[in-house]
Amino acid sequence: MQVDLISLTISGLVLLVLILNILYSPAFNRLDRKLHKKLVRTQKNIFWKIIAFINEPKLVIVWDVLIAGLLLNEDNYRLGLWVLATLGVTDAAGFIVKHLVKRSRPHAHLSEEEGYSFPSGHVLGATTMCLILYALLRREFDQFFAVILLVYWLFVVISRLNLRAHYPSDVLGAVALSVFCFTVVQTIYAALFLK
Repeated sequence: MQVDLISLTISGLVLLVLILNILYSPAFNRLDRKLHKKLVRTQKNIFWKIIAFINEPKLVIVWDVLIAGLLLNEDNYRLGLWVLATLGVTDAAGFIVKHLVKRSRPHAHLSEEEGYSFPSGHVLGATTMCLILYALLRREFDQFFAVILLVYWLFVVISRLNLRAHYPSDVLGAVALSVFCFTVVQTIYAALFLK
């Protein structure tokens, strides 16, 4: 069993440092708010609202189930279960972290946004889905596919900041948590099925 220790260590440390700073460092929170104000100028663009809607965490679960269903339909049960487990574990971890940290959203966020801010559920789901799609399809497509996934992911990140739903650290925390969970589930999958 080969564990990607670099990904686990970096993502785990980034996540831990962010959580500790959000919980215990007023200076970090002031810096995060100040950076948020500098990055965000407007929230009225419909494009960003569409991007946010397409990546609504509940809808990402639907996309995940569809991908898993396609794999199961092709008798690829192990990969189908891996797809479900990867997003399931990541979403569960995100839910737990949100309710442990209990960070309020930025003051100017849209009224339809509710719940806690850290980590961003939209970015968590988008990052996880991009990692899943890249892992499944990287051999089928050239590097252009990776660029498409990266652009899609960047649109989700920008939409969450532009709509004032999250601070920059919420986005970074979601990426770190996603990479951490993805690596853990991928390692378990490899240990069970790729001997």
